[in-house]
Amino acid sequence: MCTGKCARFIGVVLYPLALISIICNIMLFFPDWETKYAKEEREGAGPRITEQAKYMSGVIGGGVMVLIPAIHIHLTGKQGCCGNPERTGGMFLSIAFAAVGVVGALYSFSVSVVGLVNGPTCMYERLPLPLWGTPFTNLSESYLKNPEIWDLCLEPKNVVEFNVGLFSTLLVAASLELILCAFQMVNGLFGCICGTCNNGKLIKKHVYSVYFKG
Repeated sequence: MCTGKCARFIGVVLYPLALISIICNIMLFFPDWETKYAKEEREGAGPRITEQAKYMSGVIGGGVMVLIPAIHIHLTGKQGCCGNPERTGGMFLSIAFAAVGVVGALYSFSVSVVGLVNGPTCMYERLPLPLWGTPFTNLSESYLKNPEIWDLCLEPKNVVEFNVGLFSTLLVAASLELILCAFQMVNGLFGCICGTCNNGKLIKKHVYSVYFKG
């Protein structure tokens, strides 16, 4: 696959990954599909939303910081766009944009890992009264290996499954974004050195017009 087509493919694939990251991060603010927990925390009732959701890594890192590079990378591979393959400037810029995407994906990846390891914020059983906090943070064994203890969280309902599902999705999306953006850095370098396939087609058309139509 030539560098131009490869850039277009990477850009197109990054679009849904960025969108998935944004949606998953926003959903983390509504455990049990309820808005009351975010509202209670905003009103000063104490922590109700998992801390890592507030870092907005899916919106900022895996979302915006990947979506903007995806647009440029996609256009770079298209003839006649701002990243016109007649110039190496478009491909060179795609390397810089892809590097931004790598940073964003790494941010989303790191926060998702911490979110999975620490577990959700929930109301859990603690004498004499239930308490809001992160009950799985300081356990000797990961709660991920012990689904039997997930019932320790009393509220929001099924918050452990909710958080594990969304943070796992963010983790997978960030991993794919990281691979694609890193690959585009290499692809962009080859595009700068060798040119794109579109550029080769333009040269062939020019030679044909000069020698066969001139």
